[in-house]
Amino acid sequence: MRFNFALSTAASTLAIGVAAISTPAFAQSTGSVDFEKEIVVTGTRSGTQNVEGVAAPDTTKAKAVLTSEAIERAAPGQSVLDTINQIPGVSFQNNDAYGSSGGTLSIRGFDASRISLTFDGVPLNDSGNYAIYSNQQIDPELIEQVNVNLGTTDVDSPTASAVGGTVNIRTKTPSRDFHIMGSASIGEFDFWRVFGMVETGDLTSSGTRAWFSASTAKNKNPYNNYGKVDKQQFNFKLYQPLGANDFVAISGHYNQNRNNFFGSVPLRLDTTQTPAVGSPPRVVPDRFPLLKGERAYNLSLPCTTDLPQAGAVDSTNSCGTQFDRRYNPSNTGNVRVNAKFSLSDSVVLTVDPSFQYVKANGGGTVTGREQSLVIGANTYTGFQGGRYYFGRDLNADGDTLDQVILMSPSQTQTHRIGVIAGLRWNVDDNNSVRVAYTYDRARHRQTGEVGALDTNGEPLDVFPVNGGLLTANGDVLQKRDRLSYAILQKVAAEYTGKFFDGNLTVNLGVSAPFYKRNLTNYCFTTSAGGFLDCFGQNATLNANYAAANPYSFNTTTNAVTGFAAPQQRTFTYEKILPNLGFVYKVGDNVSFYGSYSKNISVPGTDSLYNAFYFPAGTAQARPTPETTDNFDLGMRFRSGKVQASVSAFYNKFENRLATAYDPELDQSVYRNLGRVKKYGVDGFISIKPIEQFSLFAGASLIKSEIQDDILVAENQDGTPIYAATAGKHESGSPTYTINLGARGHVGPFTLGLTAKRTGPRYIYDNNLPTYTGFVVPTGAKTSANLTPVLSTTQLGLTRQIFGAQAPAYWLVHLDARVDLDFTGLPEGTYLQLNVYNLFDQLYVGGFGGGLVQSNTYSRTTGISTYGNPGFVQIGAPRTVSGTLVVKF
Repeated sequence: MRFNFALSTAASTLAIGVAAISTPAFAQSTGSVDFEKEIVVTGTRSGTQNVEGVAAPDTTKAKAVLTSEAIERAAPGQSVLDTINQIPGVSFQNNDAYGSSGGTLSIRGFDASRISLTFDGVPLNDSGNYAIYSNQQIDPELIEQVNVNLGTTDVDSPTASAVGGTVNIRTKTPSRDFHIMGSASIGEFDFWRVFGMVETGDLTSSGTRAWFSASTAKNKNPYNNYGKVDKQQFNFKLYQPLGANDFVAISGHYNQNRNNFFGSVPLRLDTTQTPAVGSPPRVVPDRFPLLKGERAYNLSLPCTTDLPQAGAVDSTNSCGTQFDRRYNPSNTGNVRVNAKFSLSDSVVLTVDPSFQYVKANGGGTVTGREQSLVIGANTYTGFQGGRYYFGRDLNADGDTLDQVILMSPSQTQTHRIGVIAGLRWNVDDNNSVRVAYTYDRARHRQTGEVGALDTNGEPLDVFPVNGGLLTANGDVLQKRDRLSYAILQKVAAEYTGKFFDGNLTVNLGVSAPFYKRNLTNYCFTTSAGGFLDCFGQNATLNANYAAANPYSFNTTTNAVTGFAAPQQRTFTYEKILPNLGFVYKVGDNVSFYGSYSKNISVPGTDSLYNAFYFPAGTAQARPTPETTDNFDLGMRFRSGKVQASVSAFYNKFENRLATAYDPELDQSVYRNLGRVKKYGVDGFISIKPIEQFSLFAGASLIKSEIQDDILVAENQDGTPIYAATAGKHESGSPTYTINLGARGHVGPFTLGLTAKRTGPRYIYDNNLPTYTGFVVPTGAKTSANLTPVLSTTQLGLTRQIFGAQAPAYWLVHLDARVDLDFTGLPEGTYLQLNVYNLFDQLYVGGFGGGLVQSNTYSRTTGISTYGNPGFVQIGAPRTVSGTLVVKF
């Protein structure tokens, strides 16, 4: 038996980079693993042609891999998406220091919905809007490696949206030796975490083996006196070798999160709202006492909801309605199989089937009305005009006169099956061919049931879908009610050949994806923005409401009158996507590489449902998919003491789709930026002058250009109004990043520092500041005097409350470890300390960006009134944690 005592910390910068050693690494599917040799970034101090585990690869694509040695240095339970933030070109803003509250990811300026995230080949992006949920990732102790494709995908990627890269997580293969490992972690903000794992070792003479694990973690949020995180996770993997390199692995995963919304604030510097976040930090401390080690703001707790009184008109109060009291619960799980079979010496079959389940919601409270809605001669119960009409007593006071606070989050339940199958043929020593088939089918049920609150403002059940409140008609009242089937079938082929004594490697691939979206909306669509009226699938109410709001469409003006009735539609998309690349070696140390790929991103379900407002067959009723052409060209230098890589990239978009989540509307807001060009340079250098010390530096420079002004409104006379976006940088992603790191080893002690500077990020696509007040065009008296293109010269009675960009910031992490084997404990025993955000930098965290600041426009006067500023996350504060790990 063995004992290991360990404490994990912030990931070593030196253990990351666009790099490789000579051993094969994993891609996203077993077929890709079998076909490719990948970049490996390791935390060990050994290996072939690597510096502190950083080496330059001979691959056709820009890739990066973190192995378990690097990942285990992250904070206990940390999301692996925070760990890969040390890769040049990757940008991640964590909502808290422990990784259990979500975050915002981009790679080379591509947002998370454009990045494919897989887990042993299982696609983890939301099947509806393609979002990535960083707080639902597998425990880091179980990850063998995570590899990142910078700017491109594998030919068999099970994705409908990835045009900007992939993040592929591979779990560990069970050990052949029996052992038990347990860890306990404590940290600031009442953080504690316990993790346990059992490795069975070989159970049979054929090598059958498995591991099982469980973990639980809790912490308070650092921003107020209320929010908490409560997380449990269970995993297993059963592995059966089949001789040589063949195997079958069956794995399972279940994760349960219960956390509140927190740290999301309006982006403003003035003192009219609290909390606030901005730059420079010196303007904020009096209103943001987090810098003093205190909570940022307090909620008025405890509280009591309004006391019902029979025969009185009861109204609501604010108890339970605060934004920070919203819940964001999730139950997610999957079962997956990875299998490899050698059919002959030169032919290999790989098969990766999977099933996954998601139950999650997010949103806040609403006002429930005990009255019915009367329109003309008809009486309705349901959701209409943003109001909830029940037609019955809700608070048990015997009358139907009242308004009652209820909760109504947006609920999602997904059942998803998939398979990736591949057949590889080694024609000879220098030529290989692979064909692959990918199938992915997700049943995506999106509803909006209403649940009751207790008298203290807490929900009786964080999942109202378990028993939604009924109307007087016996219908479940919902703010949305739709059923979607997202289906992908993809065939692909790939060839790799080596020429000129192996100095030139060529990779040629092509895929043909076929996408189908079968969508049913059981509600009326009342606007092109996706607003709904819902009557619980009640045939009588729906018929009456359709008759009262007859639908018509003017083909000349494209104007809609009335509301689009509940209906079903099917959308299909397909495209041929080439994927090409080469590597050419020059001598022993230098190589050049290049790649080209074409990708497609199919519109998400929200965008497609919004199109229901227009008649089937019209241009407005069929959102256009986004397509990209991606080019990479780079050079690498590899030696035993120096590793370096630099690459240039260029991406050309057509119909660039962008999204941002609005927590007040509780929905994603879509915008089409048309043609966009994105280009830049990234690279790294890693130097190890002596065995005990190494340095790392990396950087990424990203430039994007929106090619056109974007139509945002029309005057009363029909003349267009545009946002001045031509030539501007896309919002939400940094203009540059810088990575620095140092690591030293002295005896049993290791000390590492990692630093990341995230460059400025524009708030809006028109690159203008955030204002309050009015936009008054010069001489505005009638709509005819409006200038077609809005610009800064038209600003009138306004006051700037935030700049055009979220300022750049440094984020520094420290990890310190002492190996304890010198005390007589088993080898591998260690203690480790994490300090996240070492210098307690106050910064703007994650946000999605937007086209322009929201405003209300008057066609009569030509004056626009600025709306509320967008919401952003407050960056996670300095957080100290430690872990003890014991292994038998």
